[in-house]
Amino acid sequence: MLSPAEIRARYDAVRADVGPDVTIVAATKYVSVEEMAALAEAGIEVVGENRAQELEAKHAAYGDAFRWHFIGRLQSNKAKVVNRICELVHSVDSHSVAERLEVPALVQVNLAAEGSKGGVPPEALDAYLRDGVVGLSTMPPAADDPEKSREWFRRLRELAVGKGLAELSMGTTQDYRVAAEEGATYVRVGSVLFRG
Repeated sequence: MLSPAEIRARYDAVRADVGPDVTIVAATKYVSVEEMAALAEAGIEVVGENRAQELEAKHAAYGDAFRWHFIGRLQSNKAKVVNRICELVHSVDSHSVAERLEVPALVQVNLAAEGSKGGVPPEALDAYLRDGVVGLSTMPPAADDPEKSREWFRRLRELAVGKGLAELSMGTTQDYRVAAEEGATYVRVGSVLFRG
């Protein structure tokens, strides 16, 4: 784990890449409860957690030091935890979760129809568009070249525009610059901020 000063310098570099209008979500799946202190000291504002149990533990320790997002696959029985803590969920892909959420949410779209990833197929999207859905998210197929993600990000943007949705969560450490160019309003970055 890097020092708060190093984390801040890296965060500022990501900010310079994506511009002022993109929310940078620090993905904290591999950051321990203790290490979260360095993020708070670095002035990181928004963190994204993948598991409800970790979310609860980290929120219990740091409370309002951060704005909390949920970016992992959510089980419907954990919706109560997320409703209590989070301002946004990036990963809705089941009706049972959607029905239980009381916070704004993004529907995760599996554009490449990858069996290993969550998300709803684009043709099923209308069934998920309900009160509280403010946008879409996606995880493109893994690729060494960030440019390979561009077509997926563009397709998600076009889908969102067609549905009148304003928010787009797309792009991670390897391809966040391309995501920002294609209209991301949220990027989820982890190792670019924390790891040497």
